[in-house]
Amino acid sequence: MRLFLGVDGGQSSTTALIGDPGGRVLGAGAAGPSNHVGAAEGREKFTAAVSGALAAACGAAGLEPESVRFEAACLGFSGGPEDKRGILAEILSAERLIVTTDALIALTGATGGEPGIVTIAGTGSIAFGRNGAGKTARAGGWGFLFGDEGGGFDLARQGLRAALRHEEGWGPATKLRQAFLEAGGAKTANELLHRFYTREFSRPRIAEFARLIERASDEGDQVARGLLLKAAAELALLASAVRRQLFEPGEPARVSYAGGVFASTLVRDRYRLLVEQEPGSRCVPPLHPPAAGALLDAYRAAGLKVELKDVPDLTQLASSPEPPA
Repeated sequence: MRLFLGVDGGQSSTTALIGDPGGRVLGAGAAGPSNHVGAAEGREKFTAAVSGALAAACGAAGLEPESVRFEAACLGFSGGPEDKRGILAEILSAERLIVTTDALIALTGATGGEPGIVTIAGTGSIAFGRNGAGKTARAGGWGFLFGDEGGGFDLARQGLRAALRHEEGWGPATKLRQAFLEAGGAKTANELLHRFYTREFSRPRIAEFARLIERASDEGDQVARGLLLKAAAELALLASAVRRQLFEPGEPARVSYAGGVFASTLVRDRYRLLVEQEPGSRCVPPLHPPAAGALLDAYRAAGLKVELKDVPDLTQLASSPEPPA
C-alpha cells in the first residue's frame, strides 16, 4: 500500500500521522519533545521522540516500523529543520522527505493549505502566513530568552512573577501563589523559583503551569485574568504583523490559531476579537491540527490533493514525558 507520513515535532511533544492514498488516517502516535538536536544528548532525545511517535503510529495502523516505506513524508519542527534532515534519513524510509518548520505545517493544517495566517502558542509562540501569491512571512518565534510572547512558558513565567510579588508584599494578592506552590511541591515562591532553575524542570514542564492561570482566572482571580488577556493581545499583535507583510489593507484574510494556550476560552475569544478589529481579517478555528497539516503537505509533495478522513482527536494521544536532562 502507498503510505504517507506527517509529523509535528514540538517543544512539548511529537505527533505522527500515517495516511493511505485516499486521505484516510490509518494510525496516530505521540512521543516526547523533538525540538533540539545540538548536543549528543539532544540528538538522542530527538531520535527517540521521532522513532517513538512513528512506532506508535505504525502500531495503530498495523504496520511494522522497521519495514515500512513512505511514498512521501513531511516533518515540521520547532527550532528549525536545518540540523535534522540527516538524522531523519536514518530513522525512516521515504521516497520524498520534506523537513520544514512547525509554523508551516500548522498553517497548512489550520487553513487546509489555503492562504491565511496562523498564530501558534504552545510552549513558545510564533505567527506565520502565506498569501495567494505564495509569499510567506513570520513574526515572533525568537525563543524563551528574547521572544515567545503569549506562549505557555512566558505565561508561566509571568504567573510566577505575580506569585513572587504577592509573597514579598509588592504586588496584589493572587491565587496563583498557592496554586503554583502546590503544583511545584514547594513551600515558598522562593523555593519554587529555585526549583524552576534546576534541570528537573524543562521549559515544556514549566509551560504546563500556564493551565493554573486559566483555572485561577475562572475562579475570579483578576491577576490571572490580566495575564491571559495580555497574552491574547500579544498573540493578536503577532498575527497583525504578519498580515501587514502579506495582505493589503482591507484585503480578506483568514486568520486561525494553534497550540495549547488557545485551549483557554478567554485567550481564544479575546484573540478573535482583536484580530477581527482589523478590516478584512476573519478569525476561524483551525480545520486540522499541525500533524494533519504535515500529512497534507506530504500528499502535496506526491502530487495528490486529498481531503483528510478519520483524523483522531490528537489531544487524547498519550505521549512519553521528556526524559531528565
